Amino acid sequence: EAFAQIALEWPCLLVAEGLGPTGQVVLPEGNTVEQAEICVIVDPIDGTRGIMYQKRPAWILTGVAPFNGTLPTLADIEIAVQTEIPLVKQHLSDALWVVAGEPVGGERYNRISGETQPLHPTPSRESTIARGYGGLARFFPGLRGELAAIDDQIVERLLGPVQAGQALAFEDQYISTGGQLYELLMGHDRWIADLRPTVEPILRKRGLSLGLCCHPYDLCTERIARDAGVVVTDEHGQQLAAPLDVTTDVAWIGYANATIGKQVEPVLRATLVERGLWSEEGAAHVDP
Repeated sequence: EAFAQIALEWPCLLVAEGLGPTGQVVLPEGNTVEQAEICVIVDPIDGTRGIMYQKRPAWILTGVAPFNGTLPTLADIEIAVQTEIPLVKQHLSDALWVVAGEPVGGERYNRISGETQPLHPTPSRESTIARGYGGLARFFPGLRGELAAIDDQIVERLLGPVQAGQALAFEDQYISTGGQLYELLMGHDRWIADLRPTVEPILRKRGLSLGLCCHPYDLCTERIARDAGVVVTDEHGQQLAAPLDVTTDVAWIGYANATIGKQVEPVLRATLVERGLWSEEGAAHVDP
C-alpha cells in the first residue's frame, strides 16, 4: 500500500522476493515498465530466522535507484534506508538512511516512551584486526570447514599463531546482511567477507549445490555503509554492481576503514589464489 502511494508521484518498478516469477511488479497497477521513473528494491525481513527464534534483530532494507529502461545495479542506488525490527524484549530500535550527496542519517526509537534521538554511526577507526570482531560468513552447512580454514589462515598470517591463554580476534555470525553492515557502521566489527559464491567450484567438484547466498536485495543498503566510511567491495575489490534482481548470487567484503582493508585484502586475495578460488581478472585494490 505504501509503495502504491509513492508510485502515484513516482511510477516505479518494485523488486522483491515473492512478486511472481520475476520478482518484479510495476506500479501504479496498469502501467508498463517503460513508464517507471525509479526502481525500488526491498527486503522486507532480512534476518528472518534470527527474529523468528528471537535470537537477533532483523532489518527492513530498501534501496531506490533511477530507472531509465535498463535494470539498475547496486552502484546506481541513490537512496537507502535500513530499519531495525527489534526483538520482543528489546525496547530500542535503530534506523539508518542516506540520500546521495547528503550525510548519513540515523535515529534511535524508544518503543516504551515513543521518543527518538539522533544516531550517528561511526565505523571503527582501529588500524588492526587484532582483538576485534571480523571474519568470513559461514552460516550454513556445506562449506563451513573450508571457509573456517580460510578465515584461520588469514588471521594467522596477519597476527601470527595463537598464543596459550589468548584470543587473537573474535567473530560474530550474524545471519543478516543488513545486520552485518550495521555492525560495521556502528564500529562493532572490523571486517566481514561473505564469499559463498566464490567457493562454489569446491562444491561442484563434490557434486553438491551452493545453497543459499546473498542477493542484491540483501545488499541494497550498502551505500549507507560506504557513505559513512566503510569500504565495501566485491570479491575483486571493485564497487558492488550486481543488477537489482532477486536471483544474482553476490559475494562481498566490508572493511571498517581503508587501513583495515589494506591490511586484510592482500592476504585474503593471496589465500584465495592459493586455493584456486580467485583470479587477477577484474581485480582492484583497496584505496588508501
